[in-house]
Amino acid sequence: MKFHSREIKSFFYSQYFSDGLRISLGILLPSLVLAQFNKFDEGIILSLGALCVSVVDIPGTVMHKRNAMAVCNLCIFLVAIATGFARLNVFTLGTEIAILSFLFSMFTVYGTRAASVGTASLLMMIFMIDKAIEPDKIIPYALIVTAGGMWYMLFSIVFFIIRPYRATQQALGESILDVVKFLRIKADFYLADTDIDENYRKLVSQQIQVSQHQDVVRELLFKSRVMVKESTNASRVLLLTFVDLVDLYEQILATHYDYSQVRERFGKTGRLDEIARILQHQSIELENIGYAVLTNKRYNHSHDFNAELEFLKRKIDEPTVNEQGTSNLVLKKILINLRDLNGSIHNIFNYYNSRSSKTLLENPEDVEYSKFVTHQDYAPQIFFDNLSFSSATFKHAFRVSLVCIIGFILARTIAVSHHSYWVLLTIIVVLKPGFSLSKQRNYQRLIGTICGGVIGVIVLSFIHDKTAQFVFFIIFMLGTYSFTRLNYVVSVIFMTPYVLILFKFLGVGHLSLLEERVTDTIIGSTIAFIATYLIFPTWEFEQIQQTLRDVIYANTNYLVKIAETITGRSVSTTDYKLARKDIYVKSANLSATFERMTSEPKSKQKQIKEIHKFVVLSHILSSYLANLASGIKEKNLHKTQPENLKLIRKSITVLNDSTKKLGGKAIDFTLEKTNPAEDKKELSADEALLKEQLGFVNKISYDIAKVTDNILS
Repeated sequence: MKFHSREIKSFFYSQYFSDGLRISLGILLPSLVLAQFNKFDEGIILSLGALCVSVVDIPGTVMHKRNAMAVCNLCIFLVAIATGFARLNVFTLGTEIAILSFLFSMFTVYGTRAASVGTASLLMMIFMIDKAIEPDKIIPYALIVTAGGMWYMLFSIVFFIIRPYRATQQALGESILDVVKFLRIKADFYLADTDIDENYRKLVSQQIQVSQHQDVVRELLFKSRVMVKESTNASRVLLLTFVDLVDLYEQILATHYDYSQVRERFGKTGRLDEIARILQHQSIELENIGYAVLTNKRYNHSHDFNAELEFLKRKIDEPTVNEQGTSNLVLKKILINLRDLNGSIHNIFNYYNSRSSKTLLENPEDVEYSKFVTHQDYAPQIFFDNLSFSSATFKHAFRVSLVCIIGFILARTIAVSHHSYWVLLTIIVVLKPGFSLSKQRNYQRLIGTICGGVIGVIVLSFIHDKTAQFVFFIIFMLGTYSFTRLNYVVSVIFMTPYVLILFKFLGVGHLSLLEERVTDTIIGSTIAFIATYLIFPTWEFEQIQQTLRDVIYANTNYLVKIAETITGRSVSTTDYKLARKDIYVKSANLSATFERMTSEPKSKQKQIKEIHKFVVLSHILSSYLANLASGIKEKNLHKTQPENLKLIRKSITVLNDSTKKLGGKAIDFTLEKTNPAEDKKELSADEALLKEQLGFVNKISYDIAKVTDNILS
């Protein structure tokens, strides 16, 4: 019960609910205020403009939000005028729909924020299609709509100016909670009843969530001059907490072993259950810190794991663990990992609870944070370079344009109703570049519309009091915009009764309206679903080679940085962390691609088993490299034996060969030739451990090479 209570509270403190509240207020206020002056119709038009611009209000810095919403306002103004005049003739309207659907769908080449501007513009076009406006009133109407968009832009910016750190704090808290889930999945590997393969699937799936949230935090932190340049306690707490969180995530990744072998050797001793228990307790401690960050409260009761770790050490050292000559070296390594995790959790706790400005203003590492975020290029040449059928974005835009024309024709012939534009609206929302995303969104839209329709009819049938209906309207509206990014099907379930109650207030019957909405949604979804099969379909297997190549390249680059450190070369903290970040991002992209691939038709899931092996092996390699890097950093191994250098050289060569087979470029890296006489030198304990770790890396590199060959065969 306590867990569920915390989850509910976390939602109301989260960025999702804050966004829902901000969007709902921004859309609703113009109508409510103008209704008091008997200008409700003008208020509705202002709210329509605010609704379109709210689509662009996605996580990011205030500067990027402002720029995107300003461009969006310009677009909806021009689209409102163009559609207002085009709708006077069915042929000009059809032509405009085809052109604008293609044009704004091409905005995807400029990233997520630009794509949202395109979506908002298409929404404006769709809402204008059935507006019976006289020619002389089209421009005034467009001006009012744009004024609503400008109102929302100013309202949203003021929201962030008042509390400049809150969005980053919320994103950071959510990121910590994602890492908590990742840690708990890791802990399950030590339990005898956990299916290892299934747990790997959970792990790579959660890795996607961790990476996505970390990208959001990076953008909010490192693209904001306020966060990076200012010397306030608030900004430094957030920055240093995130840096330590990423280090902690690396340590969790580094705790990788051959779990089936570990279970076989130590399963009966009870030590693995103890390890899993400590990991679960550490996840609870980290969750408490994450909850404190999310809710902007202090967590003053840090748990000390030293006693539990000391107890585990004594158990590991007991003779019963070493019976029959079984080495307990693996358990000792796990103990070291647990101690490192404990230290990182303690550091995060100290940062976030420190009241000393001196501690917070010190930055122990010279890191160029601006390099950790991608900077979108908006050059026109990018748009024109993608105007060919070799571009997935071009195919998607062409598909959207063609399907919108088909939807428009059907809406005017079959789905003749007062709100037939819902057919086009469904197509725009459902149709995504990839088959799996379109399929998922299709399913969510249909289920959400039907379930939400039932809820809406129940509310309107049994609750006749206008005040009570308005309360439900506000709840449904908040739910719609709060769950848009969190859970789309829930968002649509809230959206349908929200729309039904809105139209009820506008004097439109709810039962006939529900029938129209469900019918138009089914028509739009059906057209979109068929189109993903027949019109330039995009299958994940056709593009996965690039993803595989990127992952191998990122791992090779990380190994090269480690090798440079081992051979005594200077590697900056920034370069090391950039290589590490690249692995996280590319691995998450691979996991996401694999997940999408599993939802495609069986006939299109080519080499699915081999790709799954690649995903797991890639995760294992990244974990070994993280383990290796952590050990080298701690033990200051800046010059190693020739025997170890040979293993490094072999691993890099094998990984480079795999990259080249996938059509990529190899990373140049040379090691000085070794003296055969030096190979006979006895290795120290640290060198022997390093050799064992490099041996693991070498083995996994060869395994990846074999799987790559199988995928390409």
